[in-house]
Amino acid sequence: MLLSAKTRFGQCRLALLVGLACLFVAGAQAQTKKPKATKDTKPASELAVLRDAFIKATKDYKSSLAKLLAIHERNVSSAEDKLIQSQKLFAEGLISKNELGVSETAVAVAKDKVTETQRQMSNADTQIADALVEAEAEAQMAKAPLRKGGLIQTTSYIRYNGGGGWALSDAWKVQRFFFDSLKKPLPVGVFGQGAIHDRWRLDHRNSMDVSIHPDGPEGQLLMNYLRANGIPFLAFRGAIPGTATGPHIHIGRPSHRF
Repeated sequence: MLLSAKTRFGQCRLALLVGLACLFVAGAQAQTKKPKATKDTKPASELAVLRDAFIKATKDYKSSLAKLLAIHERNVSSAEDKLIQSQKLFAEGLISKNELGVSETAVAVAKDKVTETQRQMSNADTQIADALVEAEAEAQMAKAPLRKGGLIQTTSYIRYNGGGGWALSDAWKVQRFFFDSLKKPLPVGVFGQGAIHDRWRLDHRNSMDVSIHPDGPEGQLLMNYLRANGIPFLAFRGAIPGTATGPHIHIGRPSHRF
């Protein structure tokens, strides 16, 4: 009986090894097979690939922010509960005003974190749209070089190829003009290279993005100043279907890929 059991065990073991070998060979053959090309198969354009990647990145980013927001909101509730307790203890003379102030500060800090996370969520689509529109405009402009001092206007963007010198260190001149004209700071969205530009290899080191719609009075004022001083810019008014809208004025030369 002992020999028979060993024999059966050996046979089962051999069958198992043979089965695994067959599976391995079949898997290897499947990996080496290439899908048959069809007449309808077309290589995806780089912009289409980028658009899909941007959309996925946006959803992932906003999903992580949503989880973080839930944590911050729970922290606000907890801090408010502690503040209520502290207020009762203070009214009974059991804690000092400074101790009450600590609880009040904790609530304010927790609420600030909620506000900041909400701001990041609302800005995510705009930042991604800005980078996408710039990449699309780059492809269009590569087909039609623009002379110095030339101006191009389309339904989605305006490009001015200023002949004057421009460096990011000159940004203060634009900021001072805007403040002197409207008595408020220039709403700079991205100054120099941003994280989103790093991710998608766009050279934005010598540019800044201003969160102003080019068709509005502030946008017109800013673009007139830039043209009067020979400063190159790209003004985007269009939208990216399926992603977001992000009108802004890009001050500097167009962003090219690294």
